[in-house]
Amino acid sequence: MKTTHARVLTAKTPALRRLTLTALLALGLAFAAHSSRAQDNVIKAHGVSTFGDLKYPANFKHWDYVNPDAPKGGEFSTWAFGTFDSLTPYILKGNAASLSTVFYDSLLTGNLDEPDSSYGLVAESLEYPENREWVIFHMRPEATFRDGSPVTAQDVVFSYNVLVEKGRPSFKVSLKDFQTVEALDDHTVKFTFNPEGPLRELLMTAGGLPIFSQAYYENVDFTESSLEPPMGSGQYELLSVDPGRSVAYKRRDDYWAKDLPVNVGQNNFDVIKVEYFADYTTAFEAFKAGAYTFREEFQSKIWATGYDFPAVKNGTVKIEELDDGRPAGTQGFWFNLRREKFQDIRVREAIGLAFNFEWSNESLFYGAYERTDSFWENSDTLQATGMPSDAELALLEPLRADLPESVFTEEAYVPATSSPNDLADRRALRTAGKLLEEAGWIVGNDGIRYKDGQKLSVSVLNDSPSFDRIINPMIENLKRLGIEADATRVDAAESQEREKTFDYDIVTQRFSMSSTPGDELRQIFSSDSAEVPGSANIAGLANPAVDVLVDKIATATSREDLDTAVHALDRVLRAMHVWIPQWYKGVHTIAYFDQYDRPYTDTPPPFGMGEASIWWYNAEKAKALRDAGAL
Repeated sequence: MKTTHARVLTAKTPALRRLTLTALLALGLAFAAHSSRAQDNVIKAHGVSTFGDLKYPANFKHWDYVNPDAPKGGEFSTWAFGTFDSLTPYILKGNAASLSTVFYDSLLTGNLDEPDSSYGLVAESLEYPENREWVIFHMRPEATFRDGSPVTAQDVVFSYNVLVEKGRPSFKVSLKDFQTVEALDDHTVKFTFNPEGPLRELLMTAGGLPIFSQAYYENVDFTESSLEPPMGSGQYELLSVDPGRSVAYKRRDDYWAKDLPVNVGQNNFDVIKVEYFADYTTAFEAFKAGAYTFREEFQSKIWATGYDFPAVKNGTVKIEELDDGRPAGTQGFWFNLRREKFQDIRVREAIGLAFNFEWSNESLFYGAYERTDSFWENSDTLQATGMPSDAELALLEPLRADLPESVFTEEAYVPATSSPNDLADRRALRTAGKLLEEAGWIVGNDGIRYKDGQKLSVSVLNDSPSFDRIINPMIENLKRLGIEADATRVDAAESQEREKTFDYDIVTQRFSMSSTPGDELRQIFSSDSAEVPGSANIAGLANPAVDVLVDKIATATSREDLDTAVHALDRVLRAMHVWIPQWYKGVHTIAYFDQYDRPYTDTPPPFGMGEASIWWYNAEKAKALRDAGAL
C-alpha cells in the first residue's frame, strides 16, 4: 500500500532508513553493557545494552549476519516519493534528501540482530556509573572528517550545542535533560545528565548524536538548507545531486573506520542512488524499465497483479517475500487534536467507524493485509491484550482522572469488524451516528451536522494520487453521517510543510516503533512536543497521564517493567482514539534486478533486511543483465 511519511524509524524511501537521531532512538540503539567494573563501580566497556549483556565481546571480528568477505563495488539504487531541496537533515528549513544522514558518524552504532545494544564507532570505549548520571566517551584518535581533519571532543560539544540552539526544535525536547557536555581533552568527552531524567535513555541519546565539524561551520550557516555536501566523517560522500529528482552517494575509499569490526562486511556498494517520483504508478513503471534496481512494494494491488512483466518471467527481476520480525509500525489516519472539533473522543471514534477496513481489504487490497489495532502491532511482548493486568493497574489507577473510563472497564480496544461486502456498513454507521449525536452534533435541514451553529467539516490531507482510492470511500461514509468531508490533495512539498506546521485535520502517517521503546516516545506522544514545529507529535497529544507512562517506559530498569509500561501506554492510546488504525503485513515484499547477493537466504536479521548495507553487487550477474539489454 502507500508508503506513508514514515517518521522516527523510517524514511520516505521504503527500502532505506534515515539514520537521524530519532531514527537511531526508534531502532532501539539503546545502551547498557557487557563490561568490566572498576572498584569505584564505574562500568568500562566497548559497548552498551539496555537490560543485559552484549552479544558481541570486545574482541569480536564482525556481526554474525554479515559476509566479511563481501566484495565492494557496483551501484544500489532505489526510489523515494515526493521531492527534496536540501542535504541538511537536522534543521526545520527545507526538505532533506533521503539518506542525507550518511555523511555523519556518531559515537556509537547499532546492529540488526540485537534490539537494544550498541557498540563503539567514533568512541573506542565508554565508561559510566551504574546509575548512568554521566558517561565519558573515549574517542578514536584516528577518526577523521572527509577533509582529513581529526574528529575531536570539541566537535562533539559543538554538535550538541548547535543542535539545541539551531537544529530542529524537536531537539530541545530530546536533549532537555542534558546538563553539561564538556571536552576533557581532544579525544575525551563527558555528558552529564539530569539525575531525575530518563538516565537509561540519555546515555543512548548521547551516543547517537551526529558529529559535525566545528571548523566547517565557522564559515557555513548551520540554519540554512543547502545542496552543498556537508563536512562529515561518514562512510559516504556526495556523488551527484539533481534537486527534486535524484541524489547519489559515493563510498569513500579513504573512510577512516572501514576496517572496524562494526563495519566489516557492510557498506559494500560503491554508489547508493535514490530516484524521486511524484506518484507511485510512475515509480513502478520506472522500475520495470530499469531506472532503479531495488523496490520494496507497499501497494497490494501492484504486488498482486503488477509483477507479471517479462523481466519477472525470464528471471531478470526477482520477487520475494521475506519475514519481518520487527513491530509492524503504527500506520493510520491521525487526528489533529489541536483542533476543537476533535477534542471530544466520541467524535473521533465516530469518524473512525467510517473507515471500512474489511471492505477495503477485500475490494482494494486483494486480501493482502490485516487490520492494525495496536501501536506495537506484530509484537507479542509489547502489544496490550485483554483487560489490564494487576501490574498495569498499578500504573494506571493513579492516572485515572486523565484517562477514558474504558481503560479500566473494557478490554484493549480493537476496531469493530465491518462488512466486507458493503462499504456503507449500516451497523457501523448507526453506531457512529449515535456517538455524534451524544457529542451534540445534530443533522440540520441541509443534511449536515451542526453544533452551536458550527458545521462539522473534516478534510483528509493527501499527497498521493494512488491513495485516493482508500480515502475516497471513507469520505463517502463520512458524508453519509452528515459530515462535510473532503480529501485535500497537495503535492509532496506542500504536504511536508503543512505537516511541519500541523496544518491539517487528518493526515496519514506511519511510525516504526522500537522493540525496546524509550525516550523517543516523547517526540510522538508527550506534551513537551505537542506544539513544537516539525515534531513527530502529529496528533498534538498533550495528556498528563500519557506523559507519565512515557516517562515510566523511558526510566524502566528491567524488561518486565518496560513491557508493563508499554502495555499500559498502548492500551491508553487505543482507548483515546487518537488515530484510525489502518493495516499491516508481517513480511517484506521486495523486487530487484538479479545483480545482488546477500549473506542470508530466506530469513533476514530480525531488525532489518540490510539491503543497502550488507547486500553486495555481483559483477558477473550485472554483466549478464547488461549483455541481455535488461539494464
